[in-house]
Amino acid sequence: MPSQPHTGQPAGSPNFTDIRRGNWVDRFLPSALAPYARLARLDRPIGTWLLLFPGWWSLTMAAPAKPDLGLMALFAVGALLMRGAGCSFNDIVDREFDGRVARTATRPIPSGAVSVRAAAIFLGLQLLLALIVLLQMNGFTIALGAGSLALVATYPFMKRITYWPQAFLGLTFNWGALLGWAAATGSLQAPAVLLYAGGIAWTLFYDTIYAHQDKEDDALIGVKSTALKLGASTRPWLILFAVVALGFWIAAFASAGLGWAAYLGLAAAGLLFAYQIRAANFDDPADCLAKFNAQRWLGWMLLAGILLSPWLS
Repeated sequence: MPSQPHTGQPAGSPNFTDIRRGNWVDRFLPSALAPYARLARLDRPIGTWLLLFPGWWSLTMAAPAKPDLGLMALFAVGALLMRGAGCSFNDIVDREFDGRVARTATRPIPSGAVSVRAAAIFLGLQLLLALIVLLQMNGFTIALGAGSLALVATYPFMKRITYWPQAFLGLTFNWGALLGWAAATGSLQAPAVLLYAGGIAWTLFYDTIYAHQDKEDDALIGVKSTALKLGASTRPWLILFAVVALGFWIAAFASAGLGWAAYLGLAAAGLLFAYQIRAANFDDPADCLAKFNAQRWLGWMLLAGILLSPWLS
């Protein structure tokens, strides 16, 4: 889809922005640090949760009766750092696009609060700290984690060349499903691979809903997404994504030998999928964002089911 000439005014409603004022960033951080917190999306933790849960699921699935709390803590810190690094890199790459859309025009780089050079230095710092976290794990996990950098580096460009950037986001955001099993066992086995595949379908589900926030702006500036590709057919495609995710997760749990409590978690996730498919208003950006944010509950549902599996089976 060809991009339209830039008129000098950001596209979209000026009242709908992804920068929220008056939160803890404004209240507690020095003004010089606040733009960097926003660049790393520290004020919007949902992305960190979505990056973290596949790793936690995999870690606990490998040893549900005795999860390694130290590894879980390392994964939490790593997810926070890598989500921040990914957002920083994405904002550097997309700074011209972001400046042309009302929802993103107030982000730190397009608004001028953070220079590209400063953002690059901040990116490097986050990656260095994430590397320190990764180096606390076994050699196989370190090598596997380093391999994810290729996905992190290429994802921001996908929206320029394909209507399926959400699939590439799924490949990137669910890498923790492989890392968690590797960190716990030193190997990679079928349960982790099946969990990863289900996570990719899950990301297609929630990020397609999220992309409907920007579909009109994306069409104007020439950015591609599944929201634009699927259009009026989004709802049946969401059914497909949900069924595929649940199917792979059932296979992962069966392969790992989990008990019936894990499947109760999956049943609860299925109900959340069904509700969102039925209730989502794809023409209401605020509703799309709310549905996206609610995915953290799915993460907790699966994690609770896995952890309760040894005790309620």
